[in-house]
Amino acid sequence: MIPEKILHFIGGRQVPSVSGRTFDVADPVTNTVYAQAAAGDLDDVDKAVEAAAVAFATGPWPSMAARARAKVLVRIADAIEVRGEELAALETFDTGLPVTQARGQAARAAENFRFFADVIVAQHEDAFSAPAQLGYVVRRPVGVAGLITPWNTPFMLETWKLAPALASGCTVVLKPAEWTPLSASLLPDIMTEAGVPEGVFNVVHGIGEQAGAALVSHRGVPLISFTGETTTGQIIMRSAATHLKGLSMELGGKSPCIIFADADLDLAVDSALFGVFSLNGERCTAGSRILAERSVYDSLVSRLAERAARIRVGDPSDPATEIGALVHPEHYERVMSYVRAGVAEGARLVAGGARPAGLPSGNFLSATVFADVTPSMRIFREEIFGPVVCVTPFDSEEEAIALANSTRYGLAAYIWTSDLRRAHRAAGLVESGMTWVNSHNVRDLRTPFGGIKASGVGREGGQHSIDFYTESRIVHVALGDTHVPRFGA
Repeated sequence: MIPEKILHFIGGRQVPSVSGRTFDVADPVTNTVYAQAAAGDLDDVDKAVEAAAVAFATGPWPSMAARARAKVLVRIADAIEVRGEELAALETFDTGLPVTQARGQAARAAENFRFFADVIVAQHEDAFSAPAQLGYVVRRPVGVAGLITPWNTPFMLETWKLAPALASGCTVVLKPAEWTPLSASLLPDIMTEAGVPEGVFNVVHGIGEQAGAALVSHRGVPLISFTGETTTGQIIMRSAATHLKGLSMELGGKSPCIIFADADLDLAVDSALFGVFSLNGERCTAGSRILAERSVYDSLVSRLAERAARIRVGDPSDPATEIGALVHPEHYERVMSYVRAGVAEGARLVAGGARPAGLPSGNFLSATVFADVTPSMRIFREEIFGPVVCVTPFDSEEEAIALANSTRYGLAAYIWTSDLRRAHRAAGLVESGMTWVNSHNVRDLRTPFGGIKASGVGREGGQHSIDFYTESRIVHVALGDTHVPRFGA
C-alpha cells in the first residue's frame, strides 16, 4: 500500500517535521506526485540526534553482548524477507527499477543483516604478549552514526550501512534520498517488530542541502557514512572537518571494462551489457567505458549495438522489462544532455539515444551505445549514471591501461582476457578500488568495498565496516616489576 504521507521516525515514534513542511514525491513512470514527505531540517535532526545520543548513553544497545545484538539483526532480516515482495514492489514504483532486479535487492538487504550478525559473533580482538607486559585490544562503538543514502538502490544501500552500524553497537540517524523515500518508510515497523530499542534507529527525511547538511554538521554525530555523487562528497568532507568526524564515502565512478582479443567474447559481451544496463545504468560500479582491442573492436561494437537494440525497455513492474524508468525528470534530462553531448562531440551513436517507441511519457531511454569515443569527450570522462555506454579501441596492453586510468575516478574495473599473466599485470596497474577479472560485479560481503581517487574515502564490507563504526583501544598491563627511569630522584 502506497502511503500518502511519509513521516520521520524519531525516538520510537513517527512524527511530522517540527516546521510542518513537506515535499512532493513522484513516481518515475508517470512523474505524478503520490505522497508528501516530511521535510526535515536542523530542528528535526537535533531531535533525532538527541534521541540517538540518549539511547547510546543510557540504553542497553551499546553494551549488549554480541550474540544478543546478532539475534536482533537476524529478526530484522526475517522481517525484511517476509516483506520481500512488498519491498520490491515499492522500490520498483518509487525508483523505476525493473521488478526482477528490485527483488534481488530486497533479498540482498536481508542478507546484509544476516551477514553482519555473523561477523560480530565471530569477531575477536588482538592480544600482544611480551615477557614484562600484556597488551590487549578492546573495541567500543563510536556513538551516533549519520547515514546518508542514495536513490539508485535505496533500501539495499540503507541496510548496507544500517547493518554494520547497529551490529557494532552504534545508534543511528538515517537520511534517505529525497527522490526515493518510500521503501525506507517500512523500516520503522521492521525495527520495532525485531526489538530494536527506542532511539537506536531514527529516520529524518528531507532535502540533502537541509536535512543532510544538518546531519553532517551536527556536533553530536561523530561518524558519517555517505554514498552518492563526488561533488556532494567534497562538500560533506569540508563540513565534517570542523568536528573531525570519521568519514566513509563511496562516491562516483567511470569504470573501465577492458576486453582483450583473447577473451571469451560471448561472456565478455554478456558482462559488459549487464554491467552498464542493469539497474537502469544507475549504478556506481557500472562499466560505462568499454575498451576493446583493435582486432575485435568492430565486431564487438556490432554485437553490443545489436544486443542493446533488443534490450526490453518498459514498465518497471513487468517481469520482462530489463530497463525501467530513470528515477526523476531532473536526472533524465541530465542523462539526455550527455547523449546530446556525445553526438555533438563526434561519437558514433550505434544504438539507442532516444525515447523508445510506445512510451510517450515517463523517464524512459533506450539502451544507448556510442562507438569511436575518444578520451577528450565528456561521455568518456564524466559519470553519466544512466543506460549509456561508450566504446573505445586500443592497440596494446599499455594503451588499454592508460585509457582505463584516464579518469578522475577509480571505483571499479573489469578485465577480460584468457592470458593469466596479463590479467594479473593489468589488475595491478588499473587504478581502481575493486577489479573483477573475467567476471561481472559479483560481491563477496567480506571484502573491502570502495574506491580511490575521486571515487571515495575509506572502505566498507566485512571487518572494514566494523572498524569504521568502532574504536579500537589498547590496554597495556605490566606482568612484573616495572622499571622506570627515576627523574629527579
